[in-house]
Amino acid sequence: MKILLDFQVLRSPWSIQTLRRLFHQYHKTFAPLNFSDYEAIARCEQEVPEYFNFASDVLEKWSQMEKEQKGPSNPALWWINGKGDEIKWSFEELGFLSQKAANVLSGPCSLQKGDRVLVILPRIPEWWLLNVACMRTGVIIIPGTTQLTAQDICYRLLASKAKCIITTDVLAPAVDSIASKCQFLKTKLMVSESSRAEWLNFGDLLKASPAVHNCVKTKSQDPMAIYFTSGATGSPKMVEHSYGSFGLGFFLCGRYWMNLTPSDVMWNVSDTAWVKAAIGSIYGPWFQGTCVFAHAMPQFDPRTILNTLCRYPVSTLCSAPTAYRMLVQQDLTRYSFKTLKHCLTGGEPLNPEVMTQWKNQTGLTIYEGYGQTEIGMICGNMKGMEIKPGSLGKAAPPYNIQIIDENGSVLPPGKEGDIAIKMGAKRPFTFFMRYVDDPVKTAAVIRGNFYITGDRGSMDKDGYIWFMGRSDDVIISSGYRIGPFEVESALIQHPAVVESAVVSSPDPTRGEVVVKAFVVLSPSFKSQDPKKLVCELQDHVKKVTAPYKYPRKIEFVQQLPKTIAGKIRRNELRNKEWGQI
Repeated sequence: MKILLDFQVLRSPWSIQTLRRLFHQYHKTFAPLNFSDYEAIARCEQEVPEYFNFASDVLEKWSQMEKEQKGPSNPALWWINGKGDEIKWSFEELGFLSQKAANVLSGPCSLQKGDRVLVILPRIPEWWLLNVACMRTGVIIIPGTTQLTAQDICYRLLASKAKCIITTDVLAPAVDSIASKCQFLKTKLMVSESSRAEWLNFGDLLKASPAVHNCVKTKSQDPMAIYFTSGATGSPKMVEHSYGSFGLGFFLCGRYWMNLTPSDVMWNVSDTAWVKAAIGSIYGPWFQGTCVFAHAMPQFDPRTILNTLCRYPVSTLCSAPTAYRMLVQQDLTRYSFKTLKHCLTGGEPLNPEVMTQWKNQTGLTIYEGYGQTEIGMICGNMKGMEIKPGSLGKAAPPYNIQIIDENGSVLPPGKEGDIAIKMGAKRPFTFFMRYVDDPVKTAAVIRGNFYITGDRGSMDKDGYIWFMGRSDDVIISSGYRIGPFEVESALIQHPAVVESAVVSSPDPTRGEVVVKAFVVLSPSFKSQDPKKLVCELQDHVKKVTAPYKYPRKIEFVQQLPKTIAGKIRRNELRNKEWGQI
């Protein structure tokens, strides 16, 4: 971090007050680049170009406009850590540093176009640099959450055949504990001010790296990123995206749902491992020349969020519904958001009452969006639309959403069915490429000429989509997708557990759902203190898999429903839990 602070050679001596005035006084500053072709492409009204690279085709153009004094007056990235450290990079500085970072990847790390790298970093400036560096080199980035355990990391390295891993000194010991099992791993790169045996140090290499890098030429259909996403059964799937689906695919989302312009400051409070971070912290804002604001904030803290919104000129906030539920529990009348004008949410359904409380206390509407790792934003509430609280909004271009039955027939308004996207003669370019190494699951999401989202819902007569729930067992809690099989697999490793079933459960504090485990105990553990045993099992799950997956509720039962089918068993328990039978 110290090296990056030293690298701010082009930094402007702006004060927060000056930036507020520049960014928001008249909300005009500079018009966006002339991306009319990109908009037509994103709407599927024009052919996708054969070649596209977000770094060279978008970021370098903004950098050139800055040099000609025609670009935005605000930074490309504005990062703080709440401890007094602050970094502001213009697009020109971002380009300068990302070229050096690209040379680190292609030089000391020996990575070439098409190689895969697992990047597990918190919200630090290096995460943005390495994202752009991967674009420039054609290296396929695989983001991972910092909550991953050694076992999680090992699975991802083996499944993806990644040649390199990039993380901090916090996770380096976990990587070292499993590195010998990962035959494809050749390079370990650490973002840290300290050094470690058998690890390259990113800061040292960046400082010595050449400042000129020729961006590789990438086709729109070349693979660009892989995201691990939980499923109902088995281990997480690998969702592969292309330069077209990621770069071009998020243009409309940034312009219309986020409603961004070059004079805005966008703060997306999302884990760096999720697609939502790519959409809201890279492609959506930077396509529009918008400043990306970031707070290192290792854990979500409502007061830190609110104080930051008061102190900094954030105009657009995007966070999970759970965050808003926690924010409205504060006395919002004590805070003054002078520049905040647009609030967004996604990742899980938003309670209508939370939307009402936020609106009553701040005067601002929360615009909900709905999307998936595989296909980006599906529908949303856009500015200017009538908002129907509890609805996911209307279909987002270029998608044609329909509610269908099990035979692929379109259902009438008000009828519950599968939320699906109608396809033309070919798949929309905004779709993911495939589930890596799993052609069966890739084919399974298609039913006739429809893509099946896996979610259930209905559409009213006005075209608004209403979410009913998952059609599979995946639990969506606080914006995280949690596969019950992963939690059950972790529990069964504890000697107290004979068998378990994991389902979603309502929770008034966290809003929508939490993870609940029904556990059959081994006879030797039945006499133990239940409260202590619950804590022990929760701690066990946190150690075996990512902590966000641990069951917040555990109920000890004599036996589980008598069926060998895990899905049927979970359905029965889930229905009882939600009071549906």
